[in-house]
Amino acid sequence: MSNPFAPPPNHLAQAIQKALEAHQRGQFDDAEKGYRKILKTWPDHFDALHLYGMLQFQRGKPNDALKLITQALKLAPRSADAQSNLGMVLATLKRTADALASFDKALAVEPNNVGALVNRGRVLVETGRAEEGLASLDKALAREPRHIEARLNRGNALFQLRRHDEAVREYDQALAFQPGHPGAHFNRGNALFAQNLAAEAVEAFDRVLLSNPKSETAWNSRGVALQALGRNPDAIASFDRALALKPNYPDAHFNKSLSLLAMGDYPQGFTEYEWRWKRTGMPEPRIYREPLWTGAQELSGKTLLVHAEQGLGDTIQFARYVPQLAAMGANIILQVQPELKSWLSGIEGVSQVIARGEPEPKFDLQSPMGRLPLAFKTEISTVPAAIPYLTAPADRVESWRTRLPAGGKPRIALAWGGSLMHANDQNRSMPLSAILPLLAADVQFISLQRELRSGDERILVDEPRLMHLGGEISDFADTAAIVSLCDLVISVDTSVAHVAGALGRPLWMLIACAPDWRWTLDGASPWYPKAWPFRQKRPGDWAGVISDVSVALQQALARPA
Repeated sequence: MSNPFAPPPNHLAQAIQKALEAHQRGQFDDAEKGYRKILKTWPDHFDALHLYGMLQFQRGKPNDALKLITQALKLAPRSADAQSNLGMVLATLKRTADALASFDKALAVEPNNVGALVNRGRVLVETGRAEEGLASLDKALAREPRHIEARLNRGNALFQLRRHDEAVREYDQALAFQPGHPGAHFNRGNALFAQNLAAEAVEAFDRVLLSNPKSETAWNSRGVALQALGRNPDAIASFDRALALKPNYPDAHFNKSLSLLAMGDYPQGFTEYEWRWKRTGMPEPRIYREPLWTGAQELSGKTLLVHAEQGLGDTIQFARYVPQLAAMGANIILQVQPELKSWLSGIEGVSQVIARGEPEPKFDLQSPMGRLPLAFKTEISTVPAAIPYLTAPADRVESWRTRLPAGGKPRIALAWGGSLMHANDQNRSMPLSAILPLLAADVQFISLQRELRSGDERILVDEPRLMHLGGEISDFADTAAIVSLCDLVISVDTSVAHVAGALGRPLWMLIACAPDWRWTLDGASPWYPKAWPFRQKRPGDWAGVISDVSVALQQALARPA
């Protein structure tokens, strides 16, 4: 009930206006005093409740905001703006379904409420529903084409849908309306980087840093783009700027580790590599009751669980440490991805190999596979490179021998792409169409590609020179058997390359301009010293790499057997 002794309405309007002006200027303390003073006298004042709720939301107090805006809506349930703002509060509290319901209530009252359309689109995009978000944002922009947040979120939706060139155009449109918008420059840089336009991405991140030099995320993203250009010292300097602003920034630490490792600084690089557990997008690591083996504890008579924790190629690469661990007297249980279990059961020194998800025997100590180089204090000169350290199962070799074509021609296995879900896939992989010039050689080409890209299937159907076995391979014991029966493997940076390297088979590596750290920046890899690298001379130039490989292949075929 309103206070009968309250000030007259014109005084109240002035008080609301004064608090709102302070709010808009960012003077939050003054605004809060104003709203609280109004509510003390008029506890059921809709505008004061609503605006005070938004102030609390801006201050990072979503629970307080929820109470205030909910109270305001009890007074004016048909306020589309309040319903829309309530939706943003609910989204911040991870109550996505409730947030979308609130936006729908707002739009039921005002179907063309731009704020509700933009907020709904934003939440849909942020929760991975980009197509739905795009429809909502398009409707908002039809009403208000110069709405910056709608433009930015539309660009984010397009980015999520991997329509990166369209996303750049959307960010450009936003920047045409507001040239210095740091968010537009930052997102534009990410979209350019996704198109392998690393130099342009660096320029975009530099624009962000001109207006906001304390943006640790911009310094980090700038460093990643510099890595892609092969400018690792500059990248490290950029990561260091990010870390000066935020010392415990996991992404910057991890990205710095990749540059250090690529440059051969293994002691510092593997130390920084430990931040991989905390970087963006990583699931919560399992917590073991058993102690971590750091390299310092005695292993004689102990049972050590060595567990895979990254990709298939990483597991194959770091499995080389198992014989060293066994030589120290440890009973080794190796836990790997299911598709590697059969093949890695044959590695020297292992007592038992189990797949993820299978019951674990008792063990005394445990170590992630990616930590073994650090535990062993590995340097470039001490990488365990006793190649081969794995063999193909004899029964699988005999099974595949009868299925591969005879006739005397050399057999060459091909792999042109890694996992589509890999964060660096757009840099390390190529389409099958790019590799077709190799097929002019008079050899038997065999495809080991298990994950096909758009257009690959059509080419494989129409290409008699390439025998596709990817769909028939059940696990890595099969892959190892086929590789052992081939004279050469030509592969991008994917698990097939690790199989060939671990088996000691002839391997020609197709390496991006900014290679993964294990392939180094030049020369042979210490991890697979028999692999012959063919490197891009500039980002995205696979045509040049394939041309170099074609020449080398013709020269090799011209030599006596």
